[in-house]
Amino acid sequence: MNWWGLAPVETEAIVLSLKVAGWAVIAGLPLGIFLAWVLSRLNFPGKTLLDALVHLPLVLPPVVTGYLLLVLLGRRGVIGAWLFDRLGISLAFNWKGAVLAALVMSLPLMVRAVRLSFDSVDQGLEAAAGTLGAGPWRSFFTITLPLTVPGILTGSILAFARGLGEFGATITLVSNIPGQTRTIPIAIYSLTQMPGGEAPAMKLCLIAAAISFVSLVLSELLTRKAARVIKG
Repeated sequence: MNWWGLAPVETEAIVLSLKVAGWAVIAGLPLGIFLAWVLSRLNFPGKTLLDALVHLPLVLPPVVTGYLLLVLLGRRGVIGAWLFDRLGISLAFNWKGAVLAALVMSLPLMVRAVRLSFDSVDQGLEAAAGTLGAGPWRSFFTITLPLTVPGILTGSILAFARGLGEFGATITLVSNIPGQTRTIPIAIYSLTQMPGGEAPAMKLCLIAAAISFVSLVLSELLTRKAARVIKG
């Protein structure tokens, strides 16, 4: 194997990481937008508690988050046992669980970015739309949501990059199964434990860094383009 060639195990890790991070963003985006809107626009008892709960994965050790997910969603977990017995759904020790771990760890970044966009939208525009006969849902989808597109794009790209690099919660919830749950960070960890694994581990490090760099550049370009479109 030469330096620039990719072994099957490395290709599997890259493809799986992209799959996991992508699905984490797709699955988490509706929830992220909803939570951002709630935290930005509503005032209710327990708002501070909800805000802290949403952002808790940012300060908890990822292994702790992964263990809590395993306790809740494992086949013998409080929720996981019901899902498996009633619906035949198992989230632990497969790629779907990796998606869930990435979603939980990346959701705070998405919520923060989208919430800032909601905060920046002039609520007078929504009020004006209401006086012209637009209902709350129509105002949201025709005025508020389009104006938050830059934040949604930024949050999605940041969540994708965070999901791509997730390690602690993932390995705790879904273990290290080649071709099933071995993402790039887990593959790098495995390679560093093997004799002669330094070169392929470095290769994966460079690939992960390149993907993350491109994601950040793309996020900036899309955000600027969306902002120009909104300004007309």
